[in-house]
This record gives sequence, structure tokens and C-alpha cells, in this order.
Amino acid sequence: MTTARRQAHDAREALQRGLDPIAQREQRRAEASQADLARKADLNRQRWTLCRCARDYHERVVEPQRTTKHAAQWIASLENHMPASLWRKPIDEIEPPELLEALLAIKPHERARNLTPGAKVAETVQRIRQRLDAVFEDAIFHRRCKNNAAAAVRRKLREHMPRKQSGHFEALPYPEAPALMVRLRQANGVAARCLEFAVLTAARTAEAMGARWSEIDLETHTWVVPAARMKSSGKQEAEDHVVHLSPRAIQVLRGQLGQHHELVFPSSVRPDAPQSNMAMLAVLERLDMRGRTTVHGLCRATFSTWAYETAAARPDVIEACLAHREADRVKAAYNRARFADERHALLEAWSEYLSRPAMARVA
Repeated sequence: MTTARRQAHDAREALQRGLDPIAQREQRRAEASQADLARKADLNRQRWTLCRCARDYHERVVEPQRTTKHAAQWIASLENHMPASLWRKPIDEIEPPELLEALLAIKPHERARNLTPGAKVAETVQRIRQRLDAVFEDAIFHRRCKNNAAAAVRRKLREHMPRKQSGHFEALPYPEAPALMVRLRQANGVAARCLEFAVLTAARTAEAMGARWSEIDLETHTWVVPAARMKSSGKQEAEDHVVHLSPRAIQVLRGQLGQHHELVFPSSVRPDAPQSNMAMLAVLERLDMRGRTTVHGLCRATFSTWAYETAAARPDVIEACLAHREADRVKAAYNRARFADERHALLEAWSEYLSRPAMARVA
């Protein structure tokens, strides 16, 4: 029987059963079309490996927003630390357990052997996970994968990393910060207020300890740390740093009024001298936290980790709050003006997070 006769025979049988042969034919065509589209979509996802997705995101997003050096470091960190089995694998097929295994296998770079290994590895692993998180989110947005394996391993990664690291600037995990802040607010003394102020502003220890009333504007809620007191990279001269003060930071400052004509946080043992780092370490000692965090780690690294892991703001805004200067001076000047409102909002959000009663119940 020829094809035409077979089709005519099938059509007559369909009519006898009360079916529409034209509708059946259109349905078969639609099903075949859908199957073809699904096959093509599957082939397209197969082509989008983690490597291809990362480089595509790097080219579109990272390179236009970062300095040449930082952009190169961004992609190099993934190329150097992701195993070939994952790097060349379709991003849609990467499962959280295998990504976690790859992250936990990261070793310190040879050039970092003179640094504290545990702290360096932990910092590198967290940074790479954050970058992978951005790559997976972008891939989901462009329908190249359905799940974010990098986000899924975030908590597991913290569980597997050493709880107490030997880094010089050890930081308290940010979920524990609100509970500590409750106890810190209850602690008496200028050193306790100085430490609280430094945490709220994410300031360097020396900048907070040396704060002067001439730098503070209680009406506009701003603190301008002059260039002379800012850390210099050696390659760039330091610049004034504007800090936007949250309501709690203003409250701390008002409580210091009248204690000294020039210094915001004067020493209680040395006339006309600012607070010392040892005094704030003593506060941590009284709170039984000396073995858990350093002053610098609590004020800077805890804030940074919270901001990045919760996506509280864009990376440029976070770095601006930390007074990490942009290598391109023209871009830096532009960013300082552009990010003013976002920096203010970020420190407000940080202060609000630290005061949440629900978070304060964390042991």
C-alpha cells in the first residue's frame, strides 16, 4: 500500500471513529515541533558549560565595571581553582555536592605560602563561591540552567570550613553579630562605645579610635575621616572618606558629648590620648569573645561577608563603604558621588540587621 493510500485509509478509519483526521495531523505536527524545540534547547544547554557562562558573564558584566587588573583576577580565580571536570561541564548539569567538593579542595597559591594558610584559603574559597553565585544567577536569567548550585552550597561550605581560623584578622560569623551587639550595648565604658561605633561604621580600628569632633556633623549624620588619618596603599595618596552615620551611630556619638573637647573616644588612663586597641581587646575579653574574633575582623570582615553574602548592595558600594579605593582616580571620584545614597542605605541596613531581636537570640 502506497503512502497516500495508507493515509487515506487511516483518515477513513478516524472518521468512522468520530475523529477529525485534519486535527490529528495538526496535533502530530505540533508535538513534533515541540519535541524539536526541546531537543534544540537541550543541545543549547549542553553548549553552555560553566567555563563559557563564566567568561560570557565576565565579558558583559565584570570587565565594564572593574579595573583591568581586578577583572583579570576575577576570571583567573575561577580558571585556576575550578577542576576541568566542572569547568568544562554543562552548567545545567552541575550538582551542589560536586561543586562543594571542588571548593573544599582549593589549596593556597604558592605565592601565598608566607601568609596564614587557613585564613587565606577561607577568604579565597568564599570569594570564588560568591563569583560562581553571580555566574549561576546570570545563567538562570538567560535560561542556560535552572538551579544555582553555588547558592545551594553556601551554608554547607560554612559548616565544612574550620570554625576557628588562624588568620590575623579573624572575623565573627555575621549571623552571630546581632547577639554580640546586644551584649556590647550593655557594656559600660568608652572603649565599648568606640568598638560599637567602629562596628556600625565598618571603620578601621585606628580611624574609629582617633575620631575627632571636628570630623563629625551630627546634623547631616556624616563623619568625614581626613586623608591624613586614612590608610594609604603606598601607590596612591590617601583621600578623605565620608561615612554615613546610622541613627544608632548618632546615638553613640551623642552619648560621648562633653567627655573631651577634641576626641570623641578619649582614653580613660592617658590624658588627651585616644582609645587604644588594647582597650577594645579588653572589651572582647570581658565579653568572652577574645578567642572568637579580633577587633579588626569584627568591624570590617564581618560586615564585608554579610554585605556580600546577603547581596545587601553592589560590590562597588560595599568596597566604597570599606574605603577600598578604586585604582582609576577619575572613576573613583565619579563613584564617590554616585554611591553616596547607596552607601548610606547599606550602613543603615547593617545597623538594622545588628539590632534585630530575632537575630539577637542566636547563641
